[in-house]
Order: sequence, then C-alpha cells, then structure tokens
Amino acid sequence: MDYENTDILITDVHLATMEGSGDDLLGKVDDAALAVCAGNISWLGPISKLPSEIKNNAKQIIEADGRWITPGLVDCHSHVIYGGNRAGEFAMRLEGASYAEIARAGGGIVSTVSATRAASLDELLTQSLPRIDALINDGVTTLEIKSGYGLDCNTEWRMLRAARRVKSMRPVDVITSFLGAH
Repeated sequence: MDYENTDILITDVHLATMEGSGDDLLGKVDDAALAVCAGNISWLGPISKLPSEIKNNAKQIIEADGRWITPGLVDCHSHVIYGGNRAGEFAMRLEGASYAEIARAGGGIVSTVSATRAASLDELLTQSLPRIDALINDGVTTLEIKSGYGLDCNTEWRMLRAARRVKSMRPVDVITSFLGAH
C-alpha cells in the first residue's frame, strides 16, 4: 500500500468496523486512527499500529477528540418527499388532541395529501431538502425514498421524480420506491 500519499489521517477515534462477534458486534476499536487516500479508506486500526509512513506523510491530520467513526447509515424506509407541514398537529397531540380531532380541524394525512398534490416538483424539493440534509448530517449515506402521499398517479410520479433529483443535489445514494397505494 502506498501510504506516502495519504490525504487525511483522523486520529483519536473509536471505530465501528462491523467485524465483531459475541458481545462486540460493532467490532469496536478504541484509541484508533483512520487514513484516507484518494477518497478511499487506506488504513484503519489501533493508533499503536499506525504505520509511520502514514503519520509522517499525511497532508491533513484531524484530531477527532474521541468521536466515533461508523459505516454510513442506510435509511431503508423514508417518506421525505411531501408537501406541507404538520408541526401544528404535533402541538395539538402534546395537548392531548386525538387523531380524529386533528382531522376534524383540517389536519392529518388528508392535509399532507392535499399539500403534496398542490406542490410542484420544485416546491416538493424545496420543502424536502432540509429533511434530507438532517438525515445526511446524522450519518445517512443511502436513502430509500418512497412515494405515498400523492394517492394519485401524477402526484406519485412527481414525488419520485423529485426524489431522483436528490441524487444530483446531495451527497447521498437514493433508491426510489413507488408506494402509490400507501
């Protein structure tokens, strides 16, 4: 391995290698380091076994202060592309309102379906990107985006087209699923 071209060395981390067994299913490595070369992990392991070529030649060294490095997370069931906002319903629920009371007040799934049907593809993206950004910031690298709030073919397809656009707008792998009978 050509460790002399290490771009980034991250030290003082806990690693979850996912190669564990028994009581340590994460494959936890404490007091560890991880090296990156040309966008790929080139070395990882206990800092005590870090090759000197990596440490001496790393272009950038990041002290992670004991943080965790884990494989990217996969969200395999999300409905992040939709119109509208139901935050007001959450407040009603906190005050003890039933779902039936919320629906009578104009909320519930019907309000989401109406807002989604009324939204253009660009509006769906604008409303949904903050939700997607939050998932990315939490470590999601692969996102299955399901339709399901349109409940008619045109809206469901528009939701899926919006979801597919996310691939070119954000650093996340996107898989789409039609869920028109949701």
